Amino acid sequence: MRTLERSLLSRLVEPVDGASLAAFRVLFGGLMLIATLRFWAKGWVEALYVAPSMHLTYWGFGWVAPLPEPGMTLVFAALAVASALVMIGLFYRAAIVAFFLLFTYVELIDQAVYLNHYYLVSLLALLMATMPLDRVASLDAWRRPEIAARGLPRWCVWTLRAQLGLVYFFAGVAKLQPDWLVDAQPLTGWLAARDDLPLLGPLLTLPGAAHAMSWGGALFDLSAPFALAHRATRPFAYAAVVGFHLVTGLLFQLGMFPWIMIGLTTIFFAPSWPRRWLGGPRRIDPGARTRRPRWLAPALAAWFAVQLALPIRHHAYDGDVLFTEEGMRFAWHVMIAEKAGRLELRAREGDREWLLDPSAELTLTQRRMMATSPDMILRYAHHVRDRYAREGRRVEVRAECWVALNGRPSRLLIDPDADLAAEPDGLGPRRWLRRAP
Repeated sequence: MRTLERSLLSRLVEPVDGASLAAFRVLFGGLMLIATLRFWAKGWVEALYVAPSMHLTYWGFGWVAPLPEPGMTLVFAALAVASALVMIGLFYRAAIVAFFLLFTYVELIDQAVYLNHYYLVSLLALLMATMPLDRVASLDAWRRPEIAARGLPRWCVWTLRAQLGLVYFFAGVAKLQPDWLVDAQPLTGWLAARDDLPLLGPLLTLPGAAHAMSWGGALFDLSAPFALAHRATRPFAYAAVVGFHLVTGLLFQLGMFPWIMIGLTTIFFAPSWPRRWLGGPRRIDPGARTRRPRWLAPALAAWFAVQLALPIRHHAYDGDVLFTEEGMRFAWHVMIAEKAGRLELRAREGDREWLLDPSAELTLTQRRMMATSPDMILRYAHHVRDRYAREGRRVEVRAECWVALNGRPSRLLIDPDADLAAEPDGLGPRRWLRRAP
């Protein structure tokens, strides 16, 4: 057993051709540059971070707040510069650390803008900050020939493959439930709304189309990382990746997510794959083998322990995770729920009670997301409590929240008698949620 362990640990630092890692760096930086400029051009910096007078922050991150203008514009300008520097490999370490910090800061400002691929971008950027990806095909290697290397440690390739593979796998696991497999929801409703597409539209409403796509999507997600990992099936698996993401991107307007997955899953190909297109020798420098840092094995074990635990943590809570959303974020529950909510918030002080109007402080996007999210409702209730507390007043906050999940009739999400102003925030079960159907 010890021999096997030593062999595995030795392989972690075994040099492999750094061409695929350089391509990963270029693609990541290029895609993030496009995404940042796109975000800016669509006016989302103003709409999502400047216009709202309050933000629905995450538990434990209430101190995170947007900068006043022109601060947020400068943040996105810095993100664009950092992305470009990562892409060309200039001042790479500083650039990828800056990108990770700025990108993660932006995403922590408001729960209402959470997307699974934003979380993925933060994870990949943090991993890349630990990797010497500027030693191959970079301006850093051109400026400082002493750091240039043809080979990079194998753990870099394995780690990025594993992280992307977990996204697919747990997205597939999340689909193994009756709504998706038996009722083909929410795909049935989504496909019916796209029947206007030329050529493709009539096919989407054929009997069985939604069920076929539901089962096909689950099988694709579950098998993709394993098929990509094997040389014999890799070309077919990657063709499926490209087709799957192009089709879902066309049908559901997923922004940059399809392009991120299409571009970055090239890391599953052989480490020398870019040289087949660009030329150049595939020899690995004999001196490329590096000493294994003591922190490497424990750090990787801790990282992937967390990455395995987060997607299954919802089993620690009672009820349907798609309805209660306890343990839903950071778990790769990708596009498996269609929810509509109706929320009414009331404040009470003594015998006096009045209706709260979140539209005075929250944008339409924030209100729409909050209407089905217990986390955001609690955050807003605490905000109301604190606002009145600053005036020396103590108020109670109650919510009547009706939520329809995947086409089913609406039902109460929150106990209407619970005083949310007095309920604690945190990771424990929320006793004020209605869990039973």
